[in-house]
Amino acid sequence: MLYTPAFAALFIANLFLVASFASFFLFPLFITEHGGSQQDIGIIMGIFALASALCRPWVSEMIDRIGRKRSYTLGCVIMTLLPILHLPLAGPLSSYYLPLLLMRIVHGIGLAICFTSVFTFIVDLIPEERLNEGIGMFGTSGLIGLAVGPAIAEPIMIRFGFSALFLTATGMAALGLLIHLPIRDLHHQQIQQTAASPSFFALLKQRKQLISGTLAMVFGFGLAATGNFIAPLAQERQLSYISLYYIAYSCAAVGVRFFAGRIADRIGENQLIPWGFVLASSGLLLVPLVHGNLLLVCVGFIFGIGHGLLFPALNAMAVRDEPYSVRGKVTGIFTGGIDAGAFSGALILGMIGEVAGYS
Repeated sequence: MLYTPAFAALFIANLFLVASFASFFLFPLFITEHGGSQQDIGIIMGIFALASALCRPWVSEMIDRIGRKRSYTLGCVIMTLLPILHLPLAGPLSSYYLPLLLMRIVHGIGLAICFTSVFTFIVDLIPEERLNEGIGMFGTSGLIGLAVGPAIAEPIMIRFGFSALFLTATGMAALGLLIHLPIRDLHHQQIQQTAASPSFFALLKQRKQLISGTLAMVFGFGLAATGNFIAPLAQERQLSYISLYYIAYSCAAVGVRFFAGRIADRIGENQLIPWGFVLASSGLLLVPLVHGNLLLVCVGFIFGIGHGLLFPALNAMAVRDEPYSVRGKVTGIFTGGIDAGAFSGALILGMIGEVAGYS
């Protein structure tokens, strides 16, 4: 059975955790308001993804060692506490640059723990023959969260300021922490009784996981362009509501998963991956043309369809036929690839934006 109470609880918990994370898509506005440049946006937003990627080997080993639930709880605690640590920040960005970078690093590690453990947890619950469907439908929780986070946080930030933004992010993460607590980690004892499994780096040398990680990096690079630079681009061009992009993006990615997962389970995820990259790339190529809310919505919609096809297909490709004892590490390779791409994308695109502008 696919849609169990545990599936539903993890779905809701992940929705709130992602909403908390997505509210920080508005954080570049805090950076620029306090004297930061486009390059500062790239560094400060990118260090989050770098920390998330670099810690992935140890996070993945931890998930396979202590279990999915304990790992997820730890990640939720970090995601709940970190936003409120931003409350004392005031004045010029240069006066607290290093402490801010440290907070971004810890916040990134918290997201890495949550992201890797919850997708390992959910794969354990999904029947193998419905892997694409299950990952795809569970992933809609994150996509809804991507829309809900900025949609809730932006009007609160506009009316009450950045402190309210940070408190909102903490509140959403706290809900995710509370909702997942009753769930049992069914496979932890089974994993503990399994013979020693290959290390993260040994798995990374396998052709299948190397391809999976590389494709995930390319995907993450595209996410950096949308996650870190859409908000300041829209502000620069005086577009009224930045959240319109994320709503269109999430609606498209959610909608496509209602049928794409079942198709992928029938014909194979490898057949859908190229089409996902074509659509995501097309959306990114339209970004420089955005000068109004209508095209902003269209770009979000096209990129969202690409995301909706790519994430579950790439994830299913990585974990298919892998035993419970290495699924944490395999999921870590996949999600770490996304974060590595997101970091390099934020850094490279931040430098390009500084020299040549957002277009």
